[in-house]
Amino acid sequence: MSYEGTTKPWTYESALTVVRGVQTGKALVDWAPAVVHPKLTPGLQLKTGTASAPSLEAVDRDGQPLTREKYPSLGPVLDELRSRYGDRAEGGEPGVELWIDSMGEGSPDQTLLTLSEGKPAKLETTLDAEVQEAAERAVKKYGESSVVAIEPSTGHVLGFANHRADGYNAAFQGQLAPGSTMKIVTAALYLDRGLMSYGGSAPCPKTAIWYGQTFRNLRGFALTDSTFERSFAQSCNTAFIKPIASDAIDDASLTDAADRFFGIGREWSIGVPSFDGSVPVTGKQDSAAAMIGQGKVLMSPLNMASVTATAQTGRFRQPVIVAQTLDDRQLASADGLRPSVAMALRRAMQLTATSGSGAPAMAGVPSPKGAKTGSAEIDGNAQPNSWFTGYSGDLAVAAVVEKGGHGGDAAGPIVATVLRAGN
Repeated sequence: MSYEGTTKPWTYESALTVVRGVQTGKALVDWAPAVVHPKLTPGLQLKTGTASAPSLEAVDRDGQPLTREKYPSLGPVLDELRSRYGDRAEGGEPGVELWIDSMGEGSPDQTLLTLSEGKPAKLETTLDAEVQEAAERAVKKYGESSVVAIEPSTGHVLGFANHRADGYNAAFQGQLAPGSTMKIVTAALYLDRGLMSYGGSAPCPKTAIWYGQTFRNLRGFALTDSTFERSFAQSCNTAFIKPIASDAIDDASLTDAADRFFGIGREWSIGVPSFDGSVPVTGKQDSAAAMIGQGKVLMSPLNMASVTATAQTGRFRQPVIVAQTLDDRQLASADGLRPSVAMALRRAMQLTATSGSGAPAMAGVPSPKGAKTGSAEIDGNAQPNSWFTGYSGDLAVAAVVEKGGHGGDAAGPIVATVLRAGN
């Protein structure tokens, strides 16, 4: 590759398909942009020249370098950060590069070859190299897994990782039913409206019927004379379905609680693309499934880590990966939780982590700690998606493993690994 006297060899592997012409019978290349380069798709093209922005040296909050070679999950995020903030970062001079030009399609340009280095610009992120390393290590044990770690006192994203065949950043952009981790939001709703209280009765029969649908607890268990915190700690589905019949609950109640208390769906601006959660208003028939994190409710690990951080502190702080002052972007806000509601949630999550469904995974995680397990059943999957979220110290973490089984089986160990590293 050459540009204005600068030359550098470039090698890569590619492939093409040969077919026979329908009319001529001659061997022909089945043309596609990937014939030129495997990463090219329709609408993209290769370009060589002076880069539009300097290369980026991203650093963690303590100034430690963050590279895609050491932290593979950072790859797409570093590309996005360079696209957004390369011209605002400290110092830096553009080099000469060959890149895939997105042609305004919304995705960041991808550098394929650097002909001359230029001078990298330094961009400080909120990430913590130790937490990021732990996140990368934890997801390697499970296929199709993602994790996010947030500092509750600030909303800073300290680490995230993905281990997926498609390379998708599901940690920030995944849209999956969160299963029983959603009971944190449901519990906040019931506590706020006086339908549940810490120490108060929360019956947990084997089944609950709602509009002709029968809901069961995992493995068909039931709890005798159960309280709110015990039903929460053991992840009892039926206990969180029965209160729907109250006059205090309408079709929009869960949507309002997710929005007003936890900022779900309020157009977060974390610094890179993210999914901000979706808890749509549902009809009565679908409300039971929504209360236990099924139906049309969709979350990412980023969303659930934030929900856990809000439950721990009582205050919603929109997650960020770069400082707001870098571009003066507007951050989402929400009311957060009343002190009595936050206290009841924390105590219930602490019980979950010490003697409930989250206890095996959270063993060895420093106290005070809290957790919530989740198993989201997906049509057509033999195994549910494994969800787990927890906190310890000033760290809240959430993870999902698609088709990973019960919440504590796969996602639980990922969360525990990151929590131990961050404390």
